[in-house]
Amino acid sequence: MFARAGAVVIDADAIAREIVAPGTPALAAIERRFGSGVLQPDGALDRTALAEIVFADPADRAALNAITHPRIAERSAELLAAAPPDAVVVYDMPLLVEQGLAGQWDHVVVVEAPTEDRLERLVRDRGMSRTDAAARIAAQATDAERRAVADHVIVNDGSPADLTVRAQQVWRAITG
Repeated sequence: MFARAGAVVIDADAIAREIVAPGTPALAAIERRFGSGVLQPDGALDRTALAEIVFADPADRAALNAITHPRIAERSAELLAAAPPDAVVVYDMPLLVEQGLAGQWDHVVVVEAPTEDRLERLVRDRGMSRTDAAARIAAQATDAERRAVADHVIVNDGSPADLTVRAQQVWRAITG
């Protein structure tokens, strides 16, 4: 939505996928740490297998984060540096609060949805079991922790059209 409004969007999730593509140093490090069972037959990362490991053990999750987060930060910095000087840059980063990075940005926009909606979306859209979806949500910052760092909160509890209207309101407040 913000990209359609003219923002340069840097998507940390997309970068996370990029840095673990077959043949990358991050994927090799993940295989060394977690074993070949986290790879699909074609050599790509088996995200489901890895998630089962890291969302069951905080130490394993920390090990994965130690492999991926510095690489994600490096690639994000490259993309940020490449943005035009007058651009509004939106850094879409799900783990902003967990990494303590909220203070680095002019505005922090939090998009939240009721827990039941998030569970349903993870099951429906990502094919997760309800148990796996709940474990993933439990491993993340709470809504209260996110709201505490937010300049703007968009509640995503309605239709896509409702979400668009709310995002446009925030865009106008930021770009005023």
